[in-house]
Amino acid sequence: MLTTKPRYTVTDTGELATMLDDAHRRWPDVSDRKQLLLQLAAEGHGSLSRELARADDEERRERQHHAFARIRELVDADALLSDAAWR
Repeated sequence: MLTTKPRYTVTDTGELATMLDDAHRRWPDVSDRKQLLLQLAAEGHGSLSRELARADDEERRERQHHAFARIRELVDADALLSDAAWR
């Protein structure tokens, strides 16, 4: 089928063969090596997505911590709580 998308050719040897053998041990009901490769890629993507989400969460927490630490410098709580802030 014609496509403008890149195609990838891999050979079931060496490290890839070992990964597919391990994948077959993990999913013994899947015997098609192409399906094992796709399952392995999906599992890898899931792991990567979770890792990226954790990194994003940590970065967000660091930004929040920084903002909370600076809020006392940026906001005069006494003025805000007084009537003067609303005049």
